[in-house]
Amino acid sequence: KKVVKIHGLDALSDFDSEEIDRAIALSLLEEDAKKEDDQNQTISSPEDDETESSYLSEEDTKGKKPISEYKYYEDDIEDDEQLAKALQEKSMNIPSPPRNHPSPPQNHPSPPRNLHESVYPPVPYFYPSGYRICIGCNTEIGHGRFLNCMGGLWHPECFRCHTCNLPISDHEFSMADNRQFHKSCYKEHHHPRCDVCKHFIPTNAAGLIEYRAHPFWLQKYCPSHEIDGTPRCCSCERMEARDTKYLLLDDGRKLCLECLDSAIMDTHECQPLYLEIQDFYEGLNMKIEQQVPLLLVERQALNEAMEGEKNGQGHHHMPETRGLCLSEEQTISTIIRRPKVGAGRIMDMFTEPYKLVRRCEVTAILILYSLPRLLTGSILAHEMMHAWLRLKGYSNLPPNVEEGICQVLAHLWLESEIMAGSGGANIASTSSSSSAPAAESSKKGKRSDFEKQLGEFFKHQIETDSSAAYGDGFREGNQSVLKYGLRSTLDHIRLTGRFPL
Repeated sequence: KKVVKIHGLDALSDFDSEEIDRAIALSLLEEDAKKEDDQNQTISSPEDDETESSYLSEEDTKGKKPISEYKYYEDDIEDDEQLAKALQEKSMNIPSPPRNHPSPPQNHPSPPRNLHESVYPPVPYFYPSGYRICIGCNTEIGHGRFLNCMGGLWHPECFRCHTCNLPISDHEFSMADNRQFHKSCYKEHHHPRCDVCKHFIPTNAAGLIEYRAHPFWLQKYCPSHEIDGTPRCCSCERMEARDTKYLLLDDGRKLCLECLDSAIMDTHECQPLYLEIQDFYEGLNMKIEQQVPLLLVERQALNEAMEGEKNGQGHHHMPETRGLCLSEEQTISTIIRRPKVGAGRIMDMFTEPYKLVRRCEVTAILILYSLPRLLTGSILAHEMMHAWLRLKGYSNLPPNVEEGICQVLAHLWLESEIMAGSGGANIASTSSSSSAPAAESSKKGKRSDFEKQLGEFFKHQIETDSSAAYGDGFREGNQSVLKYGLRSTLDHIRLTGRFPL
């Protein structure tokens, strides 16, 4: 500040008047700057409350910031106005002659107080240009409440949630991708929910979100559902929501209603599918001349048949056996009529014994009942390859070679069904070296979207199988077939007992 000592009205000069003007303006600016510095020094750091980042996993928190805090600030308007008023009143008591005119004589009377041109102009209360600009609306904030957060100042009504577009009035908010959210809105839209119980997936002891996810269906669910008895479909392996209805089979398996829609339930119902797969093999120049019985059986009958088989081959690497190719004489209990369903469970099972007679190297093919058509067909295509290898003299093959090439045929059949259901060409016509036309693989026509997904899932199961015989064997056999063709691969297996390199 600069102090100007005034001895009398006649002592004022143009220079002195300008100095007073400048001093008053500088005084106001310095007072306001000092207040702003004091306010900035009083801004408190965010409290150590639990933040949104505390329950986000490392993957979920990528590009996100923890909950931030802001404070409302309010100018001391009364002090500023009193200072401006005092300075204005003081300046009004000091007369000043018009600038660029000679100073009046010392005995000249004071000019009238009501004449504007003879009174020192009032000092306005103002902020410099660009001071306190709201980054939300890009206008000046002025006096009153404002928010200091996210590296700038805001009108309270301009600081809004990116989701609901309502002002954020809480003292905590969440941020993601440089956007602000209410804590509740952020959790609703970014925190994963369990597909089973529909609740937010809880955090673990480390404060991170931990969940399980199906590799194909991409379901997310709480880890606790793997041990709390939540049902899982025995076919598609989906863990459905709590209110989903299942068919409870007599052997304890649970089948979702979508898989039940195309499930094959008895031996007679499976015969058309058996003929289709025989046509598929014939299209590959791999016709099976002998008549091999196909029987649909319950789980217990399948397990008993496997125990009575010296060299049984089939889908018994799974938690449950789903198919077998038999070569011994046995008596098998087969399902002769579709069972009744009531109150979500199997009511009556109609079975009869079937005596297997050995007329060739293969006595029967057994398939577990109640599986969807595409899964039943892929298992049947696998077991028919076992039968073809035995009938054609492929003996004593290593497990990875025999199971691997059987999985290749199951995979080829699934591909042909998916293409046929989508209006594509049958894959058998492209996999064979023969020019003979392949039979139409699918008798059902265009499939539902779920059945198409189901076919892709069964293919995914074959492709990602982790076992040495079924998984590694398939991948090695599939590469050989893609490189050399199916016929050349089979010829090489006959001669060497292994896949071509």
